[in-house]
Amino acid sequence: MAHIDTGGRGRSTNFELNLVPFIDLMSVLITFLLISAVWTQVSMIQLGASFASPKDPNQTDVKPPPLEDLVLRLDIRANGYVLYVGKDVKSIPMIGQDYDKETLVADLMKVKQMYPDKGGIKMAIEDQIKYDHIVTAMDIGLKSGFSPELLTGGPN
Repeated sequence: MAHIDTGGRGRSTNFELNLVPFIDLMSVLITFLLISAVWTQVSMIQLGASFASPKDPNQTDVKPPPLEDLVLRLDIRANGYVLYVGKDVKSIPMIGQDYDKETLVADLMKVKQMYPDKGGIKMAIEDQIKYDHIVTAMDIGLKSGFSPELLTGGPN
């Protein structure tokens, strides 16, 4: 422990400083620094060249996957489907007591023809929807050429 002895007039003051909490804090900070530095280095390797280094003329530019900004989402609601393709919204109401699966297949096939490189469709499900309807919608998405991704929280 550290010991500070101050002599002088009046009362003498002796302090015993406990350095253990300070050493614990520094070990945690050093560990955090090392871990975050490693992850920063890995992300720089995945991106290619860093901002500080000049680009290699032989290296090709890394491009994002095509149509990554195109939103393709299917909401499964109690009253039918709602299909979002970019900013276009199409509602597919229920026929009687059943979902209109044929219209959904036809619409998803049209979207696949328009955007053949689009791979995934996001699906948002209301809480009261039965599991069978969710699986059917996922199968329709797979049949149309999309890989379904379920979203949590339900449709907005």
